[in-house]
This record gives sequence, C-alpha cells and structure tokens, in this order.
Amino acid sequence: MRRPEPDEHADYYSMYIDRVPDDRSLVDVLREAPDALERLFSGLLPERETFAYEPGKWTCREVLGHVIDTERLFSYRALHVARADPADLPGMDQDEWAAASNAAGRPVADLLREFRGLRAANAALFASFDEDTLSRRGIASGAEFTVRALVHIIAGHERHHRDVLRTRYVTESATS
Repeated sequence: MRRPEPDEHADYYSMYIDRVPDDRSLVDVLREAPDALERLFSGLLPERETFAYEPGKWTCREVLGHVIDTERLFSYRALHVARADPADLPGMDQDEWAAASNAAGRPVADLLREFRGLRAANAALFASFDEDTLSRRGIASGAEFTVRALVHIIAGHERHHRDVLRTRYVTESATS
C-alpha cells in the first residue's frame, strides 16, 4: 500500500503518516505492533501502570486505552469510506473519551490483549482492500480523507504513542 499523498488527509495527520516505514508492507507493520507493545511493557512494574509523567497527563493504562479507542474510531472511518457511505463522520474529543473510558482501572495486560485482537481484525480487513477501495474519499472531522490515509494514520498513531510510552513512561527504572 503506497503512502498517501498530501491531498488525501488533513495536514495535521502527516505527523502520524510520516512514522510509517516505507520498507515493509503496511499490513506487516500493523501486524507487528502488538508484539512491539508487549515487548515494551514486559517487566514493567505494576505500580508504574498508573504512572503519569506530570499532572494532567494520562497514565500508561490511559495511553493504551486511547490507542485502542482511536484505532476503533479510525478503523470505523476507514470501513465507512471503503463502503462508499456518503455521510460525513463526526470528530472526537480525545480527552473526553479518555475520561469516560475505564482504561485507568484495567491492567496493562488486559489492554494489550484487547489491542492484539483489535489490530488482528483490522489488519485482516485492511489487507482485503484493493486500490479502488483505498482511493475512496470521505469526510471525517470536517476534513477529506482517503481510506489509504486512514490506514496509515492508524499505524502511525500507535507508533507515535509507543514512542511516547518508551521515552516518558517505560524507562529502565520502571522495569526493574
């Protein structure tokens, strides 16, 4: 799946799309993510699951919950556009969604299992899309997107938050 062109998404999402490597298939990148997250969290001390690096920031659990919620939303957007539904889709307020989720009360291991199942289902769906489907356009949050861009955003969004988790949450002292 080729990288989307700038006219296939709102400018803001370039920060996620740019995180997706070009040297492997996008479906492979999607399928590798659950293992990468599990490796990142292996050995994490249980008390660090509820750590936030500063007041007002999400905990490790909440970051994973956000990744899951956002993947669900963007995969729905991708399916909606792939099926040529002409209706515009609303946006989301990530902070309201995080506050209303129960991710803070769920162990990281449970969230990782949920992410693995979600990502496997999405990777299978996205692998079924042909070039015509990937090129379809729709409106979400007031901006035009192609299916291809939405799939790239999903992959890049998770990679972005994995990097944040690695640098701000899961340090050497947090795992030993």
